[in-house]
Amino acid sequence: MSTPGANTVIDVRNFSFRMGRKDILRDVSFSVHEGEYLSIVGPNGAGKTTLLKCIDRILTGGTGRIEVWGRPLTSYSQKKLAMLVGYVPQADSRVFPFTVEQFVLMGRYPYLNPFFSIGREDQRAVAEVLKRTGTAAFAQRLMNTLSGGERQKVFIAAALAQEAGILLLDEPTTFLDYRHQDEIQELLTRANKESNVTVVSVTHDVNRAALQSDRIVALRQGAVVFRGSPDQIMQPEVLQEIYDSSFVLMDHPQAGLRIIAPGARSGRTP
Repeated sequence: MSTPGANTVIDVRNFSFRMGRKDILRDVSFSVHEGEYLSIVGPNGAGKTTLLKCIDRILTGGTGRIEVWGRPLTSYSQKKLAMLVGYVPQADSRVFPFTVEQFVLMGRYPYLNPFFSIGREDQRAVAEVLKRTGTAAFAQRLMNTLSGGERQKVFIAAALAQEAGILLLDEPTTFLDYRHQDEIQELLTRANKESNVTVVSVTHDVNRAALQSDRIVALRQGAVVFRGSPDQIMQPEVLQEIYDSSFVLMDHPQAGLRIIAPGARSGRTP
């Protein structure tokens, strides 16, 4: 795993957010360090996606403070913020009438001048991320012809084309088979380790979070109920508090870490 730097790149302090009369986030506080891989976990409806969208200013408002690189989120223009933070939404069935190359090029929008054509630097950046993400082979295919795993790689490629130092991901491997999950995770790990990209990833998969992250933050009912290391979260009493459910834990044969084992079928005898 990458060794986080000392610099704080995201600082969330006492942040609360409401939609209508419903409290979605309640007094949330945590920080993310440069080069860190941080996962956000928690049950459905805990506010994980809302939190990411607030950090990327897709959702605005709320009380408290969110800072990026030591400056209030509100002080950035949208273009400047996009140079610092890339966002990959949860996969869905939306159809995009673009080729892969065209879609990835859209990730360069913070750097594009509307009065000039695409420059060499933009072309270089796009070609590089297409190669890094293994999407160059189908660069001319339309997005709606891709499999779920291929499309998710393209979304990540577009975010990397922004050349932002922070990458926010909402369930990046949901609905993907094991092979594509591993391929996506390898992309993220490589960006984190080799390019020092700070990764903040929302996931339902606590095992994957524990195996890949430097630290983990857990939300429940909009509030932070855990902040700590992978080995600290993998304790029955901690998981019980987060999910209000009991878990069976076992030692991972390679990682030297406890992981959640699937429970046996109810009523089954040995």
